[in-house]
Amino acid sequence: MPPKKRTPQNKEIKQNVTSSDNVKSPSKNSDDSVVSTPKHRDKEVDFVSLCKDLQVTNSLCNHAWSIWKKVSESTEKMPDTNKKMWAACLFVAGIDMDVLSPNFTEVQKAAGLNVKQFLEVMRNLDVNIDIISSKVNSAVSKLEKKYDVSLALYQRFEKIWKDIYTEPSEPESTELFSSIWTMFILAKGRFLQMEDDLVISFQLLICVLEFFIKRSSPSLIKPLYSEFFIKRSSPSLIKPLYSAKMTPMRSSRRNQGKAKPRPPEANEPLLEVICRENECNLDEVKNVYETVFSPFLESSGFSKSQDLPKFEELSAKFEEVSVKTKDFDGRLFLNGEEKCSQEKTDIGHVESTPKKSVFAEEFSPAILQTPVRATLYSVQQLRVSLTSASDQPSDTLMTYFKNCTVNPTEEVVKRVKCLGELFSQAFAQVVSPGCSGLGNQRFTLGVRLYYRVMESMLKSEEKRLSVHNFSKLLNDSTFHTSLLACSLEVVMATYGSGLATETDLSFPWLLSVLQLHSFHFYKVIESFIKAEPSLHRDMVKHLERCEHMIIESIAWKTDSPLFELLQQAGEEGRLETAEPPASLHQPPQHSHTAADLYLSPVRPSRPLPPVQDRSPPTTAQPPSASTQPPSASTQASRPPRSNSLGHFYKKLYRVAYLRLKMLCTRLLSDHTELEPIIWTLLQHTLKDEYELLRDRHLDQLLMSAMYAICKVKFVDLRFKTIVTAYKELPNTNQETFKHVLISEGKYDSIIVFYNMVFMQRLKTNILQYASSRLPTLSPIPHIPRSPYKYPNSPLRVPGSSNVYVSPMKSCASPMTPRSRILISLGESFGNSERFQRINEMVKSSEWTLKRRADGAGGPKPLKRLRFDTEGQDEPDGSKPSGGSALIQKLTEMNSTRSRMQEQTMKEEAESVREEVPNGVEKHQ
Repeated sequence: MPPKKRTPQNKEIKQNVTSSDNVKSPSKNSDDSVVSTPKHRDKEVDFVSLCKDLQVTNSLCNHAWSIWKKVSESTEKMPDTNKKMWAACLFVAGIDMDVLSPNFTEVQKAAGLNVKQFLEVMRNLDVNIDIISSKVNSAVSKLEKKYDVSLALYQRFEKIWKDIYTEPSEPESTELFSSIWTMFILAKGRFLQMEDDLVISFQLLICVLEFFIKRSSPSLIKPLYSEFFIKRSSPSLIKPLYSAKMTPMRSSRRNQGKAKPRPPEANEPLLEVICRENECNLDEVKNVYETVFSPFLESSGFSKSQDLPKFEELSAKFEEVSVKTKDFDGRLFLNGEEKCSQEKTDIGHVESTPKKSVFAEEFSPAILQTPVRATLYSVQQLRVSLTSASDQPSDTLMTYFKNCTVNPTEEVVKRVKCLGELFSQAFAQVVSPGCSGLGNQRFTLGVRLYYRVMESMLKSEEKRLSVHNFSKLLNDSTFHTSLLACSLEVVMATYGSGLATETDLSFPWLLSVLQLHSFHFYKVIESFIKAEPSLHRDMVKHLERCEHMIIESIAWKTDSPLFELLQQAGEEGRLETAEPPASLHQPPQHSHTAADLYLSPVRPSRPLPPVQDRSPPTTAQPPSASTQPPSASTQASRPPRSNSLGHFYKKLYRVAYLRLKMLCTRLLSDHTELEPIIWTLLQHTLKDEYELLRDRHLDQLLMSAMYAICKVKFVDLRFKTIVTAYKELPNTNQETFKHVLISEGKYDSIIVFYNMVFMQRLKTNILQYASSRLPTLSPIPHIPRSPYKYPNSPLRVPGSSNVYVSPMKSCASPMTPRSRILISLGESFGNSERFQRINEMVKSSEWTLKRRADGAGGPKPLKRLRFDTEGQDEPDGSKPSGGSALIQKLTEMNSTRSRMQEQTMKEEAESVREEVPNGVEKHQ
């Protein structure tokens, strides 16, 4: 009996179709017959011939030709040959019209290109804002992400194959290799709704490998794995992987005849070896085997036989699935049509292999690390760092809870349980219906991190405030949800760190699952990073990027509590303005903690009376005695004001100005006087016309302000030029300028937004900049260094321009001529006299000041310095012939610097020549 066919889920590329896109998709008409030549005499013969080869409909042919005409009219020189561009136009037209035929692989082959090349051709079609729709952009982006994941997995599979199989010369080797890969992409396509998850896909590949290894001939398997074939008949090795909590229900004896067949069983020791050799978590792989791979084997009929499935059978089943999608064919990797070797440098060069020891750090050559290896290593490091952490509150946390006026323990545990259920259900809906167990495992890691960071935060607050009662903070539900969300985001980002692509689980997916406003999530980010020093640098960057996304657009959604705070601040006339100019790269003047932002204590730096914060009770509560409240009389007349809005706007101004400066550098280098004018208009818009940001993006206002000022100043700068430069900025998206809210439910390009919304709202304000007498310009916000310090980054010593302090590293490698004069505090350096000599040398700089006061001149600055390196220091710090070489070199360096400074004060440099100090030679 043939296996029951399973309807593939979520196979069509998901689209976000709005009521009014900037490129209108043509409706399907009655002319759905295959293209015929007489109906297309107005088109080029070769184009019609290509349409006939692909058997497209007449309506699709017409729409593709209209796209081609727009492209050809918008560019002076075609970036590629006509046939390649025509093929791209046909695929784009098919997405616009929701037509499945021809699929991606058919069009790609017709163009004679590999996947990456064809995707690049489709990008070249985007020569104007109104040619490629948001719908097409989304589809192509998703296609490219899936391709990158598939390529990374295929390259990893090639390596694993060589580690497991003996690579015989018989033809069965090629068929076996192809069969494994084809079964994998078949299982992934039929049972994983989110195919671009690198970790889960790789875990599924391991399950497929286990299935084939235990069915292969022992002679084909290397010794590490072949030992399992001698014992594989033993029932103790082949057993179900179901845990006690997941044991399937057994039928009663009287219903045994109707009982369902048992799920396919795995060779657990073999599975364990494969996981160990590939740095993969065994428990997670077991879960994938039970919930994804076993159902696939049952539905496909492969579980009923101990024989290896034939490649032809697997390929036929895959074609049944792929014909219903516009996806690329994963079998292209097998027949050499994809030039994988050309792509390996791009996709595989992620980072160097993680250092495991001092010796490896100093002497081991850098090894290219694949995306799969990088991701698995990051996950492993996260698990190791959380080994000692518990998914229950620690004794220290329980002490903090008990010190509260209202003990929050019960609510904290109850909240974690409730959010865990929400998370697992949502995770399974996105990935696969049976993957809630994987969601539980990731959530548990997040809970461990949540409790650990909370404890660290409370210790820091206790030290800062000298209090023990944090009842207000620990009974704030929003604070707990935000902190847990931040912990979970770190876990989710770690699992997706191998490829710099977004998936359906990427931020801000988590906020919608936990029903948390992004503005509340934003408040905890900075304190979270400071409270978790072991956080990997990539995760620090990720959280900082999440913060920028919130500031740019997510916090400006209609239902955001930010608008209520803005309305309140506007009524009181307290909306934050740009900070006055200050030195670049200095730390912020005030560094608020999460407790400050959630509890909203009185801002100490503002002389103006504070304003009552009317945000929801869960986000802003009156401070307790533990947070140093004002006196009773002051509190009665001037209730506390929230710090969160001012803190948010400071960062908003910094982000906005940095973006503006980057664009001005690219586009207005000959008109630098326009930058402060554009900034003044933009800052006015953010402060007084913030409603323009509702359901929009900060960059949309930025580009509109730039265009407006250039227009009134008669500087030729077109929107097309602005958009082209904007696309080159980091972390930008084409949706920002192609899909802009015009009015309720209506979207269009940024040009339409400027004419119909921005210009109409700010016309009077814009025209005042046309006059030669400019209004008062807004101060440029100072740009502080990032508050998110990386653990291993050198820190500059305050008051110095070239002195940095780095974490101490062991000097296991031989000293180089440069590193011979490095001083490592904490290691043996000889006797105290050497430090005394260094101090005396530093103090000797007073001699330089005396010389300057006497008007003495110095020699010309030297073009090259050569230190005397003869002789070696003795173990006791002495030198056989007169002093330490180290002290001598430091003295020479200081003397040289002094002479160079004096040179700038001389009136006649050439008339003064002095003797060169010992140890330094002068070179003309």
